[in-house]
Amino acid sequence: MSLIHGYRASWWTYILHQVPHTNFQFEVVDSSFAPQEWNYQQALLFLAGIAGLCLAISLVLICVYLIKFCCCSPHEEEDSKSNRVCCITWSCVAAVIICCAGIGIGFYGNSETNDGVYQVTYSLMNANHTLTSIDLLISDTVQLLNSVVKSDLTQLEEIFSKRTDFLVIVRNTRREVESVAQHLAELSFWKGVDVNPNAVAEQVNFIEDYRWLAYILLLLLDLIICLFTLLGLAKQIKWLIIVMTVISFFVLLLSWGSMGLEMATAVGLSDFCSDPDAFVLNQTQVVTNISPDILQYYISCNQEVTNPFRQRLTMSQRALSNIHPQLHGLEREAVPQFPAAERHLLVVQAMLNTTEGNFHHLVALLNCRGLHKDYVDALKGLCYDGMEGVLFLLLFSFLSALSFTAAVCSLPRAWKRFQNRDLDYDDMDEDDPFNPQESKRFVQWQSSI
Repeated sequence: MSLIHGYRASWWTYILHQVPHTNFQFEVVDSSFAPQEWNYQQALLFLAGIAGLCLAISLVLICVYLIKFCCCSPHEEEDSKSNRVCCITWSCVAAVIICCAGIGIGFYGNSETNDGVYQVTYSLMNANHTLTSIDLLISDTVQLLNSVVKSDLTQLEEIFSKRTDFLVIVRNTRREVESVAQHLAELSFWKGVDVNPNAVAEQVNFIEDYRWLAYILLLLLDLIICLFTLLGLAKQIKWLIIVMTVISFFVLLLSWGSMGLEMATAVGLSDFCSDPDAFVLNQTQVVTNISPDILQYYISCNQEVTNPFRQRLTMSQRALSNIHPQLHGLEREAVPQFPAAERHLLVVQAMLNTTEGNFHHLVALLNCRGLHKDYVDALKGLCYDGMEGVLFLLLFSFLSALSFTAAVCSLPRAWKRFQNRDLDYDDMDEDDPFNPQESKRFVQWQSSI
């Protein structure tokens, strides 16, 4: 691919592109990006299913741990029991800290992904502006040329009808103007195409807004769970720990699910970004029916690719150059004899000047550098920022899933610790002065006195 603006597939794209692609029959699938093929879709679903397998393993471990916790009650000495309680508390705190670190990574990844998608939509809008400007400029110029042919040049033919030499010059000018209009009309390669890059950009932006909001809500939910879990551990609030345990279980399912989606997305993006030119060329040609030479010209934009508009532009330029001496000859020789022709010649001359200005503007717009820059900027946004953001979101989901797995296992033991401590208070002798309940009644008695 052309490196005019510096796009090159990143190392993480290369690594993810090497991930084995396997369908549901455990057959190796080509890693070329082909989302329309069922085998390739199976390969991505198979990768997403790895997260489902991790979820199943996580649920099995949680079930085994909780069964052991509920059914087994070994008699422990006080020292070992105290150490075990301390270990359980610190394991809960460590899980919350890891989850908070993952949340920070998730916020960064969500922002990077949003920046990448925004760059894609911005490039699509710029490309749409360029294509619309080309069509509008060609349409206005052709309309101007046709109006001059139908009005002023026709009037000049009537005025010079008795002078054959002047009439031949006017008809030659007419043919040259019609030739320019025809060549310019053939340059409008995007006219009649149903695909609107601006509409595509709006649709992508609409989907991205909901994706961004969904991840923000998930990140905030994880953060709230972490904060309330720490509050419940610090204040030893049993009902709060129970509620956080139940919510953590459901968020655990969301974390593994989002991890599967992000894993498939990351591998699919790497397949696209490793060789985007071939896929974009084929799909754009299928959707728009534009000539492959034109598409290759804008996608590659290097000296090895011939400008497909060069011949028509050269012929248009040559025709415009031929009109000038003809108009000057008429103005010098015919106007003194036919004063009525001066006004029409001035209109044709103004048309010629306007057409030449539009022609130079059109040459600049048709040059590959503008649209190629938009293309490469879109690739950079999708394959650099977008890919990096997806990878950070993948890391967030993995850390979040591990943290909530540990939390679901540890929090019931913490809740039991609070319960056992209350039971220990209830088993104390009411006459014991060190009983907290007795101490509380003593304080109330003193305050009443």
